[in-house]
Amino acid sequence: MASILDEYEDSQNSRQSAQQRSRLSSANIGLTHSGFVNVRLEEEKPIFNKQRIDFTPPEKINHLAVCNNQLCMSLGKDTLLRIDLAKPDQPNQTDLGRKDESKVHKLFLDPTGSHLLISLSTSECLYLNRNTQKVRGLSRWRGHLIESIGWNKLLGNETNTGPILVGTSQGIIFEAEISTTEGSLFNTNPDQFFRQVHSLEEDGKPAPVCCLEVERGLENKYFIIATTRKRLFQFVGKVAEGSEQQGFSSIFSQNQDLLPSFQEFPANMGYSEITFYTSKLRNSPKAFAWMMGNGVLYGQLDYVRPDSLLSDVQVWEYTPDIDLSVNKPISIVLTQFHFLLLLHDRVKAICTLNGQVVYEDVFPDKFGTLKRMIKDPIGGLVWIYTERAVFRYHVQREARDVWQMYMSMSKFDLAKEYCRDRPECMDMVLAKEAEHCFQNKRYIESAKCYALTQNYFEEIALKFIEAKQEEALKEFLLKKLNNLKQGERTQITLLVTWLAELYLNRLGQLESDGNSLIFQETREEFRNFLSNSKHKECLYNNRSTIYDLLASHGNVDDMVYFSVVMQDYERVISHYCQHDDYSAALEVLSKHCDQKLFYKFSPVLMQHIPKKVVDAWIQMGKRLDPKKLIPALMNYSQMGSTQQINETIRYMEFCVYELTVTEEAIHNYLLSLYAKYKPDSLLWYLEQAGTHASEIHYDLKYALRLCAEHGYLRACVLVYRIMELYEEAVDLALQVDVDLAKSCADLPEDDEELRKKLWLKIARHVVQEEKDVKKAMNCLSSCNLLKIEDILPFFPDFVTIDHFKEAICSSLEEYNQHIEELKQEMEEATESAKRIREDIQEMRNKYGVVDSQEKCAACDFPLLNRPFYLFLCGHMFHYDCLFQEVTPHLSVYKQSRLEDLQKKLASTTQSSKSRLRTVTKDEGDTSSLGKGNAGTSREQIKSDIDDIIASECVYCGDLMIKTIDKPFIDPQKFEEEKSSWL
Repeated sequence: MASILDEYEDSQNSRQSAQQRSRLSSANIGLTHSGFVNVRLEEEKPIFNKQRIDFTPPEKINHLAVCNNQLCMSLGKDTLLRIDLAKPDQPNQTDLGRKDESKVHKLFLDPTGSHLLISLSTSECLYLNRNTQKVRGLSRWRGHLIESIGWNKLLGNETNTGPILVGTSQGIIFEAEISTTEGSLFNTNPDQFFRQVHSLEEDGKPAPVCCLEVERGLENKYFIIATTRKRLFQFVGKVAEGSEQQGFSSIFSQNQDLLPSFQEFPANMGYSEITFYTSKLRNSPKAFAWMMGNGVLYGQLDYVRPDSLLSDVQVWEYTPDIDLSVNKPISIVLTQFHFLLLLHDRVKAICTLNGQVVYEDVFPDKFGTLKRMIKDPIGGLVWIYTERAVFRYHVQREARDVWQMYMSMSKFDLAKEYCRDRPECMDMVLAKEAEHCFQNKRYIESAKCYALTQNYFEEIALKFIEAKQEEALKEFLLKKLNNLKQGERTQITLLVTWLAELYLNRLGQLESDGNSLIFQETREEFRNFLSNSKHKECLYNNRSTIYDLLASHGNVDDMVYFSVVMQDYERVISHYCQHDDYSAALEVLSKHCDQKLFYKFSPVLMQHIPKKVVDAWIQMGKRLDPKKLIPALMNYSQMGSTQQINETIRYMEFCVYELTVTEEAIHNYLLSLYAKYKPDSLLWYLEQAGTHASEIHYDLKYALRLCAEHGYLRACVLVYRIMELYEEAVDLALQVDVDLAKSCADLPEDDEELRKKLWLKIARHVVQEEKDVKKAMNCLSSCNLLKIEDILPFFPDFVTIDHFKEAICSSLEEYNQHIEELKQEMEEATESAKRIREDIQEMRNKYGVVDSQEKCAACDFPLLNRPFYLFLCGHMFHYDCLFQEVTPHLSVYKQSRLEDLQKKLASTTQSSKSRLRTVTKDEGDTSSLGKGNAGTSREQIKSDIDDIIASECVYCGDLMIKTIDKPFIDPQKFEEEKSSWL
């Protein structure tokens, strides 16, 4: 366990690093105020958080290797400790079994954490697999001091390393492969092969291969990086697909004829080290850092470049406190934005973005000299060890302050990328970018950035106004407007009005300059702004202000466009009418089909383009109320041209014949138009409108007066006929045509007296006015109601009888025939009366036989016990049973009548002081109940009762047929009947 002093020291180091980072952040900001307040609820943890491992080694730690959560540690002379960091409480200790003076020179652990290579100072190499305890020697490797290993990340697995590269202290690069599977009975060595593929030199002498790295790019292209003390070599070549297992010798052979690509630096500190950074989302490294004598060479890895893998290379020179003669850097580790340098007593973190030292951690002397620093490429943890202690660094939120560095470098896109989830930082970056663009006179870009910040609106607006940059100001206002919420109505109103003014100013300026192309583009942009649905509500609520602005600038075209957008079609149509563009006004009307606007503007349009207006009305159909268009039509039909009148008649005919309008005003108006301008259609209209008053839709009196004023007698006759004023119709028709009068005289079919009177008028007219005896005789043949004697008084005395000879003879013959018909009818009536008397006599003598066993059809009791009725159909009922059956089906009047008769019968019975003795009707007479000593009035009452209840059989007569649709239970008593059954 870590001691209390250790924990205290760790906390002090964390606090110091946090304070240093806080000072750095404060120094780098220096931005204008924004709408955000940076308040932290708790102290933020440092990026590099050191932790001492709770481990006390039994012997001195010589070397340490970590990969894929597998930690291997060389202790003392002959001990190897392996720890699975997922199970730290289960360490595994193995003895190397070396009795000589050899020491562990280096440890190499592959990316899977399965294969451990142990390089000894005696130029030997041992191998240990994670799943075994036995350390095995690699015989083929003997004689070479191993300095570096280039692992095969593609083909390596837990049992086989695949082809790997091995670098020695003599500058030779070997290709080898190690496998734990048994190859054959005679070959039990794990090393499959070990062959030389290349050698490296410095200054014409062999130089140790300090580091090896193998990476695969696109299209089976492989990149091999090898470093010596002063040089960094690159080998690039392709491996045929499917031949990866054959190794990397082909890559070196491809570069055999050419000098290898390398970078060299003059200083030499006896060794160098290269490290790589691989993000979690990628399999290949994306950056590198090479620690050598002149400093640290760092940059990006670009797998697309054909000749070199390195790009964006920079050199960080060592700070003055790093003296290569006394204080050489020991190790280097690369993270996403930093590289860590390990010195003998401290760790320095340098930012790769700006080359600044951002973190420094000094280790106390009690732990001893720092030996080496390693990073687990899989887990991402950084490990540092001394002879007596092991430390671990957690890298936490390394990108938290990167945005500030990118911002200070004016790389604003990258700065925004790393503060997307921190709005307060994003605001600072945007403000800085906006200021940078403004200073470089990129005003439009500056306006776009300013619009996204929380800086004071007034200050920014004044800034652009002072710089006389209206386009940038407009862009700023547009962006601000788009970022506002719907609830911020006051701000929206302010921006919309201001933008409208800016647009109008710009349009006026462009129009005066004569720049038509930019003018059209700006106008289109302005119209898009006016029609934007996002702030349509604001424009509508403040449309009067916008209208005033447009009018003050004299921008009529855009005012019309705005009116259309606001659906203020009345203003648009008024504008067109004021400028005599009536067709355009009608087009707007027809497009939007607003009935109120049709009623308002139709009078003006009808005066100038009557045909087009009527076409539009007809297209609207029933959506328009013709009655509301009549005032305008009447005005221009009285004072307008022939075309207007004809179009008015056309529309009225459309309403009457197509829309079948029945309103009296429409029909009266059409009637008046026909009477004034189209008399030929008047009579046809009256005839097809109907011949009965219930069928027509115009005012008869108005039509009569109209026709009379214009002297259309036939039309007047027709109206009189419809009004059933036949005498007036005949009188007027006689002034026109006798045949017309005849047709009118035959109309009152049900009133023969009136018909005769009308025909007499016609005859008198023919005789007295036309003095045409032949026509008068034709009147007799046309009407069978007239006789010769009816029209004789109309003839003058000097007329000879020869003219009436045939008519008189015909009349006498008709009289004789009529007398004969009367005689025949009398004889038939006498015969019929005789037969009726015989039938009555026969009915009086008719009887029926009733058996003593017969029962009442209603109560099923013996019939002869009480007075009864016998019907011709065979049904027999007791008197009281029949009374009960019939009474419910009688009308209210008959029920009350029957009740009165019963009361009268009861009163006559009491007055006679005798009881009615029931007599069985042997003869079956259904019209009597028996014979008694009662008077004539009593018998008459009984006869009246019989007429009501015994006029027909209750089961066979009309009474039963009429009750077929009545329910069996009275609806009013249904609930009562229903409850009685429950």
